[in-house]
Amino acid sequence: MDQKKNKKIYIETYGCQMNFSDSEIVASVLTKYGYVAAQSIQEADIIFVNTCSIRDHAEQRVKKRLHHFRSYKKRNPELIIGLLGCMAERIKTVLLEEEPLLDVVAGPDAYRDLPRLLEQVESGQRGVNTLLSMEETYADITPVRLGSNGVSAFISIMRGCENYCSYCVVPTTRGQERSRDAGSILSEATDLLKQGLHEVTLLGQNVNSYRWVDGGKDLSFAALLLQVAELDPRLRIRFATSHPKDISDELLNTIAANPNICRAIHLPVQSGSSRILDRMNRKYTREGYMERVEAIRRIIPGCAISTDIITGFCDETEEDHLETLSLMEWARFDYAFLFKYSERPMTLAADTMHDNVPEEVKDRRLTEVINLQQRLSYASNKRDLNRVFEVLIEGDSKRSADHFMGRTSQNKVVVFPKAGIDTGTKPGHCVQVRITSFTSATLLGEVV
Repeated sequence: MDQKKNKKIYIETYGCQMNFSDSEIVASVLTKYGYVAAQSIQEADIIFVNTCSIRDHAEQRVKKRLHHFRSYKKRNPELIIGLLGCMAERIKTVLLEEEPLLDVVAGPDAYRDLPRLLEQVESGQRGVNTLLSMEETYADITPVRLGSNGVSAFISIMRGCENYCSYCVVPTTRGQERSRDAGSILSEATDLLKQGLHEVTLLGQNVNSYRWVDGGKDLSFAALLLQVAELDPRLRIRFATSHPKDISDELLNTIAANPNICRAIHLPVQSGSSRILDRMNRKYTREGYMERVEAIRRIIPGCAISTDIITGFCDETEEDHLETLSLMEWARFDYAFLFKYSERPMTLAADTMHDNVPEEVKDRRLTEVINLQQRLSYASNKRDLNRVFEVLIEGDSKRSADHFMGRTSQNKVVVFPKAGIDTGTKPGHCVQVRITSFTSATLLGEVV
């Protein structure tokens, strides 16, 4: 019997939704070669850490985790430990020198090669492949849904990025943009429907850049989104992430015309200052971003808008920071992901700019944007008080098995009691919920 049949794999994933999607691809590749999923890290024969390199904090967390694995390796010298993803791509040489416990290092385009790399390890060598590809999309691989709630799933529609924001390492670690075959995307979505899933999220570094040319037909992201929406009106569809310079009226009108495309758009602004946006190479101005927000509000009334913001980028002045605060106030973001700038090697900013905003200033500005966003999120949720929303149930509330948790089309979390609900109601069902209370993070309600 092939020893692989007994090899159990455990995958820890850090970072963005794309990384979680990649982990599912890794699981699928290895399952076909006889490997099986471990139910816990303690029973694993192979531990993979799928990493993110976008921020230094994420890399430091991974390094601490690798250090922790030394105790596992000491107890089980046959244990194989591998590093996957963007961090493996970016600092492979340093990692191999600093972390002798690493047996496998594989970049985001090398997952098909993992069975061979594991065979190299079993023969006494390290397995390393960090080559980037101009073609790999894993279009023919059906992901193994890791930790699925049985309700929602990710579908990767493209890989890579060519925006070259000056602070970002993604073009270096994930390579050029390449879109996945539209037919394979529709096939995967159809399979998920047959499995009983009720929501899919289409993923890409910049989904607006999706383009598939086949038989003379040029399919844009808006056209792809429409085709997925038309598979079944009961299937909820989300997508991430949109770049402000590319989000088109065609896309907004497609969302407006299809109720099953969720009313939530993640539109990273990064800064409210046109000067800083130029230094970030974001390719839009403050005014350009505001025009796109106005278009969303006009074409899709009630659409939630979330964002990303970086404080303390190179040369950011107090005036630049105040412009970010004023833009936040104007846009009334429903929620946001907020970070202070950390210089990433192999980026334009690291090569040509000075990380010259003091850490204490970065921290203070970050605190200010966090405090403001908490007020904005609270105000956003307050506007929902006494309104009724369709909520897709995802499972039990984290705090109580007597409550369900689900999300609105606007991607807001709603918690409500099970008492009084039809006993046949379960995750995957949609219910109408009236909002009776709220916090800055959660809506509370009751089924009507």
